[in-house]
Amino acid sequence: MNSPAANFDELDLFVWEGKADILDRIARCMASFDVEVIRADGMPPPSQDAGTALRPSVAIISVTVIDGGGLAHATELLQGMPVIWVAAGSRERDSRTYPPEYLHVLPYDFTCAELRTMVAKLVRQLRAREVAPQAPDVLVAHSDAMKALLAEVGAFADCDHSVLVRGETGVGKERIAQQLHLGHQRYGKGAFVAVNCGAIPDGLFESLFFGHTKGSFTGAVHAHRGYFEQATGGTLFLDEIGDLPRYQQVKLLRVLEDNAVTRLGATAPVRVDFRLVAATNRNLREMVASGEFRADLFYRLAVIELHVPSLEERGEIDKIAIFKALLSNVLGDELETLGETPHWLSDAVAETYFPGNVRQLRNLAERVGVIARQLRGWDQNLIQRAIALTRGTPAPAASAGNGMNGSGGGIGAIEGSADRKGWNSSERNRIIAALEINDWKRQDTAQHLGISRKVLWEKMRKYQILDGEPGIPEEQ
Repeated sequence: MNSPAANFDELDLFVWEGKADILDRIARCMASFDVEVIRADGMPPPSQDAGTALRPSVAIISVTVIDGGGLAHATELLQGMPVIWVAAGSRERDSRTYPPEYLHVLPYDFTCAELRTMVAKLVRQLRAREVAPQAPDVLVAHSDAMKALLAEVGAFADCDHSVLVRGETGVGKERIAQQLHLGHQRYGKGAFVAVNCGAIPDGLFESLFFGHTKGSFTGAVHAHRGYFEQATGGTLFLDEIGDLPRYQQVKLLRVLEDNAVTRLGATAPVRVDFRLVAATNRNLREMVASGEFRADLFYRLAVIELHVPSLEERGEIDKIAIFKALLSNVLGDELETLGETPHWLSDAVAETYFPGNVRQLRNLAERVGVIARQLRGWDQNLIQRAIALTRGTPAPAASAGNGMNGSGGGIGAIEGSADRKGWNSSERNRIIAALEINDWKRQDTAQHLGISRKVLWEKMRKYQILDGEPGIPEEQ
């Protein structure tokens, strides 16, 4: 078995200690290794060393950061680092105290051996992903809409031009981007760098995208390669590109035109060479028309456009097949013991509307899997209750389109017959049903439907739901 020390070459540990006294203890535990322990409370974004390989980084956060109001700061700056939580009291502290996505917890009185073992485990996982990135699972594609999309992906994967992937939230736009990346003979051998443009903190765009030199600002303890440099030789995936502010759009356009970046604090530009794939659930053409998005950048991004169909567009055949595949991933070999998925379960999945698309369907598969594993069988009452908790409404008739003409605009993409007022009756009925399910709370209803509160308000005005339905509170 490898000793923990074998994983501590050129490692950064970023520590948010809050009200606890753990920084010095961690530094003492790591003093004999090539590890830099950095106080992260209140600092600018944690950086990674320059060079042919990025320094692996792990975050260690005291749970007292939550009580002290520092969690938002830490969350903004993690940059995808694995996180170790240090309990404020005993080893038995309630795990519900910690955000659910962080699973690694040390007791407050941790030993050096416990710390080193956990850090070594996370570093091994980081380096395994760098050395041998795993291809995404095979996409389920039984419907005509999905088959048409994958045919387009295959046709355009091995070209150098930018691709814009459109689709509702949760449909798997990043999965399509990964398929485009892996299908390119040259860029597919490089890194796949995924960036959520909606999560870039104000003032950090230049540092994160362009990188910085050592000492270029307070806290810049290492040089840092930005996203543009990290993606060189591979693919840069910009998710939620419609959320990028206009001043950042200008800088992105300049990089695409010049194929060069200059780090903060540096004078010499660095050449970059990557394939760009962007994704959005917003209508960029409307944003261009309203002045929210630059037309010149849009045309650079949308050389090729792909639309990822929603679950409703894909239909029952894909819904059931995806659910069974996800359920198999949850249960593994236990699925054979439980037996074939019952017909009533498949029918219930087919009839349920999932506004969160595949992401929400995955959540349901995990719930059902847990129930089946714990009870060693398909308990119909509990499983049906889990399906009801998805808060889905009956699905409208889906379009059997080929996946090339969808709007990718949430409930606005629903097809239905227009009445004499020009209304889409299916969409209006779905909005009313969702409002009723969510007690007429607009924020909850908008989240349920996968749209913004503003869009929901506009559609309610369009369909005169405010005037026609009692009990809706006035807009604040």
